[in-house]
Amino acid sequence: MKHHSPASSSARPLDALLGAFASGSLSEELHALVDAHVALNPASRRFVDDLEVLCGAELSNQPRVPVTSRDAMLTRIFNESEDAAVLPLVRDGAPPVGSALVTDAMFSPRLRRLVGIASSEIPWRTVLPGVKEHVVSDRDGVEAKLYWIKAGRKIPSHTHEGQEFTLVLRGGFSDVSGHYARGDVAIADQDVDHKPVADADEDCFCFAVTDAPLKLTGPVGKVIQGLFRN
Repeated sequence: MKHHSPASSSARPLDALLGAFASGSLSEELHALVDAHVALNPASRRFVDDLEVLCGAELSNQPRVPVTSRDAMLTRIFNESEDAAVLPLVRDGAPPVGSALVTDAMFSPRLRRLVGIASSEIPWRTVLPGVKEHVVSDRDGVEAKLYWIKAGRKIPSHTHEGQEFTLVLRGGFSDVSGHYARGDVAIADQDVDHKPVADADEDCFCFAVTDAPLKLTGPVGKVIQGLFRN
């Protein structure tokens, strides 16, 4: 399946991203990002629900075609449902009362499956003072990373050769486009030159998906550019 570039739509970037999510045209990494976002954002969840109803109505008007690999498809769907039951999203940082299930306060079930390990087991790599990262995946031109930014720390000024989608998992940050808290998605491209700053009272954890490298633009950008490419 071809993965579309959601921000290329004429709609608001977030609406276009949600539309691509509802139509199933996102990469695995972006799908996991949006899945976690809609779990935390009721307005986006309602928007996606409405889009899925419209997509269903449109599909009902299409000619019927035979379903191939029906058994394999059903097995995959049921396995995903079972995984979601074992790894419920915990929004308040604590497991459900009386629950013995394995939970992760920072990850939604789908994001946990993508990352492959619990948030407490991530092998963080320091790239700058107060900034750590973990590469989740890097394939087909799409790179997914987790970031841990210490409270009050700044990411160097940068722009993008493509698009960057950043989901706040814990804490928050601010840049030229505003403030982003847990569950918010920041979308940037080559027209955005920004310097994200983590909130002063809490470390910021983010999940970011990019389709091209960052391009540092600050006075020390040329010196440390390699840190973001390796």
